[in-house]
Amino acid sequence: MPKHIVILSTLDTKGEEAGYLKALIEAQGFKTILVDTSIGGEPAIPPDISSEEVARAGGGNIREIRASRNTGEVTPIMVRGACAKVSELLGKGLLDGIISFGGASNTTSATGIMKALPFGIPKLMVSSTASMPAYAAKYIDTKDITMMHSVVDISGINDLTRAVLERAAGGICGMAGASSGPVKPVGTSPLIAITTFKFAEDCGQHCMDLLAKKGYTVIPFHAQGIGDRAMEELIDQGLFQGVIDLVPAGVIEELLGGNRAAGPHRLEAAGRAGIPQVITPCGFDMLSCGPLSRREKGDPLWTSLQLAKRKIFIPDEYRVQARTTADELRKAAILVSHKLNPSKGPVKFLIPNKGWSTLSVEGADLYEPETDRAFSPALRERLRQDIEVSELPLELNSPGFAESLVDALEGMMKESL
Repeated sequence: MPKHIVILSTLDTKGEEAGYLKALIEAQGFKTILVDTSIGGEPAIPPDISSEEVARAGGGNIREIRASRNTGEVTPIMVRGACAKVSELLGKGLLDGIISFGGASNTTSATGIMKALPFGIPKLMVSSTASMPAYAAKYIDTKDITMMHSVVDISGINDLTRAVLERAAGGICGMAGASSGPVKPVGTSPLIAITTFKFAEDCGQHCMDLLAKKGYTVIPFHAQGIGDRAMEELIDQGLFQGVIDLVPAGVIEELLGGNRAAGPHRLEAAGRAGIPQVITPCGFDMLSCGPLSRREKGDPLWTSLQLAKRKIFIPDEYRVQARTTADELRKAAILVSHKLNPSKGPVKFLIPNKGWSTLSVEGADLYEPETDRAFSPALRERLRQDIEVSELPLELNSPGFAESLVDALEGMMKESL
């Protein structure tokens, strides 16, 4: 059976270009489904799913949408409707890849629609704004979207746009041909998610090695705000059977406004899914607040938290870590307890009393054991009684602590079977 490629386009203004891309994809043996997301007028070529259908699925009326001058109001209706339509196609087995093209507006809308699809479905966005750093992060966010920089605006068919669309067609056809669809656990080896970052590298590697020897498949996520948020979404997708949340730093970064903020729902997905999770306070001992120029400019984060008066670790001008305070750790403990208390599955919290990262061990730049000690009592006071909190006389990056994390997770997984 031929595979299906969904093409998202505003056919009132990009009909010629969409038609050309459609022909290129079909010439490679794929079926196409053309979805019209336009809000301005009638399509230049006939779609397979009309803008009327998209608007209706989003709870709107296409005539009212076309009559409106408030694009900020009507565009979300079309995005919502298109999300529903592509999810419906996926459920019917009629979506093996998705592609779109355009400038800032269409890229924002199209990538918003692509985000409704699960990890593993090929997603290709051809955009003239792909190289703009502030935009690119928003377009991709936590999703496996491939961005192709068109360089030129896709407006009309000429030598340059033809070359771009030909390569784009080849790209999405190649990805769809190689893809087996949404990623699903194959069942031969339990999947374990683990968060890690530079200041917990040794512990993370020890855990991964130990778990691999025990027959688990380990998927690491860089806890820089995006990677750990992506982990949460994949847990919701049902990919994992257990979690070692070695670096839940995104929680305190979100609380204080740091660079690694991971959104308001960090540390919630595993509990919602009911899978075993082991957690440490790694990363709560610091706040990512670089670049250093923010200090000289009187940045609000630096002034409001008086970061210049704290212990600071500065490996370079961009990566700056400020020591967190006892009061901030107590607030983080309260927030963590609120997130963990509704958990449907088993939870254990392990605290290494000789240092939560390489920065807070004895002799390191952010060493403040008396500050660290403020966290545990606040956590125990508010945490559900059946959630175990263990304090170990170890450094986080010691082999012994990694062994404790793995043993705790494996014990809970065996009990939950």
